[in-house]
Amino acid sequence: MNQNAQDNAVPLRTRLKQRRTDLPAADRDRGALLIRGRLFTWLAGRRTALRGSGRADIRHIAAFWSMPDEPALQALLRQWAEDDSLTVSLPVVTGPETPLSFRCWTPDAPMRTGAYGIQEPDGPDAPAPDLVLVPTLGFTRQGDRLGYGGGYYDRTLAALKAAGHPFTAIGIAWASGDLSGESYTPAPHDIRLDAVLTDKGWAVPAPEL
Repeated sequence: MNQNAQDNAVPLRTRLKQRRTDLPAADRDRGALLIRGRLFTWLAGRRTALRGSGRADIRHIAAFWSMPDEPALQALLRQWAEDDSLTVSLPVVTGPETPLSFRCWTPDAPMRTGAYGIQEPDGPDAPAPDLVLVPTLGFTRQGDRLGYGGGYYDRTLAALKAAGHPFTAIGIAWASGDLSGESYTPAPHDIRLDAVLTDKGWAVPAPEL
C-alpha cells in the first residue's frame, strides 16, 4: 500500500468504527445471533461434506474473543468447545511485528488481559488451525480485509500459508464494514480471506466442499 493509501486508511477506519458504534443494541444482538447461527450451520454442513468426500475434517478452530463493538461469538465458542471432536483456540500477541500464536481455550480456561486489552487464554499451544475466524473491520466483495492497522492477521495468515497447512479463513464483520464505493486499495502483503460473514449474511460465500 502506498503512503497515500495508508493515509486514507486512517480516516476510513475511523468512519467504520463509528458506524459500528452507532448500531442499535437490538440490531447488534440480533446480528450477532444470526452470525453465530450461520457459522454453526456452515461448519456442520462443511464437516459432513468433507467426511463424505474422504477429505480431512475440520477439527481445530482458531477463533477470537470478541470485543464489545464486534459481533459476539462467545456463546458459539462455548458450544463448539463442548464438542469432543473439536478444539477451539484464541490468539495471543507474543510481540510486535510477529504472527499471532494460538492457545487452546475451553470455557473454564484461565484467561489474562493481553495486548490491546484483549482476553487471552493462559494455556497450552493449539494445533495448527483448520478454520480461522478473523475479526474484520472493513471488507471488499473480493475478500480483501481492512483490519485495525497492526498487521497481526496478515502476518499470521501468511505464516500459516507458508507452513503448508490447509485452512479456511473467514472474516467476521458487521455489514456496515462493506467497502463497496469506498476508495480502498489493499496492500501487496494483505492476505485475502476465503469468505466474509456479516449480520446480513455471507458477503463473500464460504466454500461448501
